Amino acid sequence: MNIHILKQVLMSWLGWIIIGAIAGWLAGKLMRGGGFGLLVNILVGIAGSVIGGWVFGLLGLSAGSGVIPSFVTALIGAVLLLWIISLFKKSS
Repeated sequence: MNIHILKQVLMSWLGWIIIGAIAGWLAGKLMRGGGFGLLVNILVGIAGSVIGGWVFGLLGLSAGSGVIPSFVTALIGAVLLLWIISLFKKSS
């Protein structure tokens, strides 16, 4: 594998982790008043980006490409994920 391609892949993964962490932290602040810790914030943000992309696709919407649209998609998805989790917590 070419070192340039490997470097590009690693930077892409690092970018997704950073975007996920920030989106998860901010979603935690918006939905509950606090974050969940770095690892859970990253997981919520990454899952949120998948959920956000899926929901946008269902609605025929696109946030665009780049860092800011990716962050917005991840944030909206993370907020949706936390809202769904809160529905189950309330019913328990």
